[in-house]
Amino acid sequence: MTATTTTRYLTLDALRGFAVMGILMMNIIAFSMPEMAYFSPAIFGGTDTPDVVAWLLSFILVDGKMRGLFTILFGASMMLVIERATAKGENPAKVHYSRMFWLAVFGLAHYFLIWWGDILFLYAAVGCIAFFMADWESKKLIRVGLIIYAIGFAINLLFTGSLIYLQYLALEAGPGSSMDLEYQEAMKDIATSGAALAKDIAIYQGSYATILADKFAEHLWGPLGLILLNFTETLPFMMIGMALYKNGFMTGEWEIERYKSFGIRLTGIGLLLLVPLAIFMFLNISDPLVAFNTSIAWSAPSRLLMTIGYAALLILLIQAFSKSALLHRVAGAGRAAFTNYLGTSILMTFIFYGWGLGLYGTIDRAELYLFVPSAWIIMLLWSKPWLMRFRYGPLEWLWRSLSRLEVQPIKIDK
Repeated sequence: MTATTTTRYLTLDALRGFAVMGILMMNIIAFSMPEMAYFSPAIFGGTDTPDVVAWLLSFILVDGKMRGLFTILFGASMMLVIERATAKGENPAKVHYSRMFWLAVFGLAHYFLIWWGDILFLYAAVGCIAFFMADWESKKLIRVGLIIYAIGFAINLLFTGSLIYLQYLALEAGPGSSMDLEYQEAMKDIATSGAALAKDIAIYQGSYATILADKFAEHLWGPLGLILLNFTETLPFMMIGMALYKNGFMTGEWEIERYKSFGIRLTGIGLLLLVPLAIFMFLNISDPLVAFNTSIAWSAPSRLLMTIGYAALLILLIQAFSKSALLHRVAGAGRAAFTNYLGTSILMTFIFYGWGLGLYGTIDRAELYLFVPSAWIIMLLWSKPWLMRFRYGPLEWLWRSLSRLEVQPIKIDK
């Protein structure tokens, strides 16, 4: 398929809107609590019934799926940018790598100055590699992407499985043994101690200077570590997004029945794989190693299936409500996804960090989700009206201007 220089796809915009809104449902935990609370309420966040239910539902329905959808959309958008550059007679490699350079700059600024959970630097780095696959046919992109994903799955199984084996050896050797000490050392970042949790809370309830100093002193190489940890997931999802753009899936060109079949089957199979894992996690709620294994490794197949299944079901929803004013507001949020993503980080760190309202570590898990609709409402209220007057979101315009080394026109001519 070939895009014109002016084509906008409602499907892509609305999918991006759903993704940038949905990803907050998991990020809200990382904004407001110590990092390992993401994996288990037994580590932090409360084990009352509402908190456990919130944890299980987010694990089953959201965890990794919105991030995966966001990544697939990045791959699809990358192909769209390359096609538009080619159609205008520009050098697609120059356009792409200029965009990736400035995206990396934004990502590093986001990571160091705003929030540690940045994915922009990761996308920029992986996007530089994905460009070399832009000429591949969709089937090859999917085939190779799945192979890379399977390799990453196997590596994670070996890593997390080795911790279970180490736990077994430590139990056999007994408390205080050298093997037990080795296991405790390996688990110190997973089974976070009360002292470590208290230190984390003190840092993020502190001043901006305190948070910034900790970032440079203790987490300087975080962006590079994120690439190492997520490469074999991010690149395959990006490649699948490129493929699904090429074969018309992402732009709504498939038949309705085909979307329905993909959506129901992939989501259903993913749930059949994931629900037993969630039950096992619940039955072992006090064991952080089970939660870590499940989140990092065991859930990977279902995460892939459900992400693509969600995309198909959302496209059906978009097509069914293509005339809806609300859907077009979601699409507006998607057109300004870059601004909304970074804006959400600023808003949430203001709410939870010490330089703002200082609520970090003070709110139970279930109650945190009351903050999510407020952020969604803000996205839906400002994005579409802004885009009725301006061509791009504020940060989209800045990114485009920096990438092209020329101030881009932003106002829409009447």
